[in-house]
Formats: sequence, structure tokens, C-alpha cells
Amino acid sequence: MLKKYLLLVSLFIWIGNTTFAQLVSDNLETFQVGNSVNLSSPYHTTLSFFYHLEEGNYQPEKAAKALDLSNFKDGNGESLAVKLKQIFEGKGMLIRTNEIPNEQNYFDSTSASNENIYYFDKKILPGIFLQKTGDTWKYSAFSVSQIDELHSETYPYGTAKLLNILPKIGNEEYLGLHLWQLIGLFTLLLLVFLSHWFFTLVVDRLILYLFQRFGYGKIGENYILPVARVISIYLIVVLLSLFIRVLQLPIEIWSWILIVIRTLKPFLITIIFYKLADVVAAYFTKLATKTESTLDDQLVPLMRKTLKAFVIIVGTLFILKDGLNLDIIPFLTGLSIGGVAIALAAQDTIKNFFGSVMIFIDKPFQVGDWITSGEIDGTVEEVGFRSTRIRTFRNSLMYVPNGKIADSILDNHGLRQYRRFYTTLTITYDTPPELIDEFVKGLREIVLAHPHTRKDMFHIYFNQLSSFSQDIMFYIFFEVPSWGEELQCRHEILVQIVKLANSIGVRFAFPTQTIHMESFPEKKTLVPEYTGGYEAKVNDFVNRELKRKND
Repeated sequence: MLKKYLLLVSLFIWIGNTTFAQLVSDNLETFQVGNSVNLSSPYHTTLSFFYHLEEGNYQPEKAAKALDLSNFKDGNGESLAVKLKQIFEGKGMLIRTNEIPNEQNYFDSTSASNENIYYFDKKILPGIFLQKTGDTWKYSAFSVSQIDELHSETYPYGTAKLLNILPKIGNEEYLGLHLWQLIGLFTLLLLVFLSHWFFTLVVDRLILYLFQRFGYGKIGENYILPVARVISIYLIVVLLSLFIRVLQLPIEIWSWILIVIRTLKPFLITIIFYKLADVVAAYFTKLATKTESTLDDQLVPLMRKTLKAFVIIVGTLFILKDGLNLDIIPFLTGLSIGGVAIALAAQDTIKNFFGSVMIFIDKPFQVGDWITSGEIDGTVEEVGFRSTRIRTFRNSLMYVPNGKIADSILDNHGLRQYRRFYTTLTITYDTPPELIDEFVKGLREIVLAHPHTRKDMFHIYFNQLSSFSQDIMFYIFFEVPSWGEELQCRHEILVQIVKLANSIGVRFAFPTQTIHMESFPEKKTLVPEYTGGYEAKVNDFVNRELKRKND
């Protein structure tokens, strides 16, 4: 780390050997200022102003002649000229002579009134401009009236006083920099080190200790601490940006440092909000665990991804606009036009996205539900931005576009309060009516005795005579949450039915053809003999089988 800082200092010193001037001239022979003050054009006024404020030609009284002081009677033109130059330096404006018009009657073609004015930079310093008054070009009276306010804005929180205090340390030159600049630079680096140590101590120890004391140590370590660390870095960058401009470093390097600092600020703010998205997601995850719906658990990751994408997009725009000083209006215009083309080319993707939005709003199903719709038949595992993942009963995965699900008719078996069990019990034609009646009564007792059947809604009746059997409709409901439990209940009911049938002598029919032959004395008929006592047998079955299970 120390090597990096030494390399940075060396770079400052090397740049400092090249120039201290605010003005960069591509051709030094273009104009020799000397001791004269030439205000005949924006070009000559700018050269005269900055030339007489350079270290080797420091004559602020001549630089003040480039200011329109018609509204100032107190004669502080020299102080205003120095402040104006400091504003240019603090804003990191590098003025090149080949970009300044050398025309006495120059007028701003971008202005609606075509006035004789020249702006150095409408974005950085929109209030500072040259204006032709008579035959001379000067900094306008309006610009001069803005100098004190702009100076306080450029050097806030009392840092402007350091501009006068630091040079008193010493103006001797060492390695291309003044003594006060070297001392200020090393002091600033020391201040950065101390700030980093202080914020690390406060963030890593104090904040974490407070969260652990109140029982939120995991939240503080996983969510709050990463955000606090980035905030501490941001505060160090703000501190650096306040004091480094006071050192009045060479403008060529300072203009690049200023771009880096301006870019770092929105970049770090973007990172802060990016990490805050995890904090918000953690809060909603905790809320989702308190709800019965499992779809909320899928909504939280989608919300986190959406927030992060939004933060990245907005943060990128601020980095381009405030950091790199780029005009984002054409970019947004091109993005909107391109967005139309992209929207037309990605209609299905957009449809699927809004399909996922409708799924989360309407909540037709949740994770774990068994749904069917056409070819769709399985259990919902995950709901994403584009598609829903469904596990089929063959244990394969189906990825169904959300747009298709939103437009389909879904049968959600997972929302059933009761699960229906419907079957037909076929008994042989030789079963007497009395036995059928008692058999039906026994079936009803089986349903009433089972702990997971619906007692207020079931239908068990002898309702049909088929070609080979007498049919009993068995229509009941189970109050269980899952298919596996439903199968278990079916198993228990069917076992009880078989036991009941065996107890009272009911035979189940299956597709057969019976050929009746005359009975012979030496052979008994195949038709069973029914001797009665059916009610007692049913009561005996109920008391023996069902009562024992209830106990």
C-alpha cells in the first residue's frame, strides 16, 4: 500500500515539472503577452488574465483589468481575479488556447439572441463567461458577481482559508513542487490513513459489537457491515475531494484526479444501494417466512434481482453524467428508440415477464402445489422471471413460459381442502338385497370411523346393475394436505372394505360368464346358501374391527 502512495506522489512531482499554468497553449509563439493587457478578443483576454496570474508573471492588478468591475466600487478586483483563477483550478478546467475564438466580433451561435459572449464550459461553469463591452472582451459583470459564491462552493467548509494559510509554510521548490504543497500532500495522505483506521475501528468493531449485543450479530455481519464499510470508503473519498484541491496541484494531473473523484462518488453510492438491496431482501425474507404462501419465498429473490438491476442502471447513468461529465440525453434517446426495436424483437420475453408479474399478483399457485393444464402435470418447484419450473411425476423437469401459464386454464390440486376418492364396488348377482343393504351400512361406518375422512359429505349407495355385477357407488373425501397421505388413506379404507366383505360373505364380481347346469344328486350346487344373521355379523365386525381401531 505504501508503494502505491509513493508512486502517486512521484507522479505528482513529475507532472509538476511540466507546467503550473491553468492555460495550455499548443503554440507558444501564437501570442506573446509581455507586460501588456490585450482585451481585443476572447483569445487575448483569456491569455492576458491567466498569464498575469502565473507564478513567474504574477501581476494580479493587470489580471483584474479583464474583469468587468462596473458594479463593484470597493476596488477588490485583484482579490476577485485570484479567486476566479482558483475557481477554474478547483473545478479542474483545463483551458486550451486552440479552442478559444480569436475573433473580435465573435458571437455565441448556440444562443438565441446571438450575443457577443463566450462560455468556457456551460456545464461546469455556466455562470462564468466573457462578454464584449464596447471594443473589449471582459468577464461579464454577472460572472464577477458570482465569483464569491462559486469560490465558497468550490472550497466549502472553511477550506478556502487554507489557500492563504498553507503558502505561508514556505515557497521553496523541491522536486518540482513547493514546500507547502509537499507538506500538505503528505499531511493529506496521513489524514487518509488515519481516517481509514478510524472508520475501520468504528465499523468493524463498534457497529458489530452493538448488533451482537442486541442479538443481531448475524444480520450485522452479513448485511450491515458490508454496507458500512463502503460508506466509510465513500466518506474518505469525500474528505479527500475537499482537501486535495487546496493543494493547487498541476492542472493537468488535477483535472484527471477530479474526474476519478467525481466518478468514485456515484460509483460508491451505487455499491451502497446495491448492498442495501440485500438488506431489504433479508427483511422481506423474514416477512415471507411468516406467511403460509410459499410463493412469497420465490418473490423475494426476484425482487432482489430487480432492485439490483435498477440500482446498476441508475448508478451507471449517474456515473456517466456526474462522474465522466457526459451528456446522457442522446444516450437515453437512443436507448428509447432502440428499446422499441428490442421490445418488438423480444415480445415473448416481455410477455413472459409480465406473465410472472401476474402470477405473483394473482397467486394462482404456490411452490409445492400440484397443477395440471393441458400437457402440464406436476409439482411447482420455482417461479422465475421468464419461466416456471415444474417437476413431473416422471421426475423430469418442465420449464413452462410464464406467459403461457398466465393465459392457460389451471387446475390447482394443491389448493384443495378435500381430496376426492371415487370408485365403484362391484359385487356378484347372487348377493341378496338384505346383505347389500348391510354391506352399504358397514361401508358408511368405515367412512365415519376413519380420522381423515369428511364426515358431512360422502355418498355410498347401491346405484347400478351392470352386465356382470351389482354396483355400489363409493364417493368420499379425505382431508389431507398431500398426495402421499391421500394414498395412505385410500389404502386404509380399501383394506377395511375387504375385511368387511370377507366378514359378511360378500363376493366382489369381475367380468365372467356363468353356465348354469342342472344339479346332480351326487354334486352340490355352486350357489352358496344364505342362512341369515347378517345384522349380527355386521355388528360383530363393527365392534371387532372399527372399535378396536378407535381405541
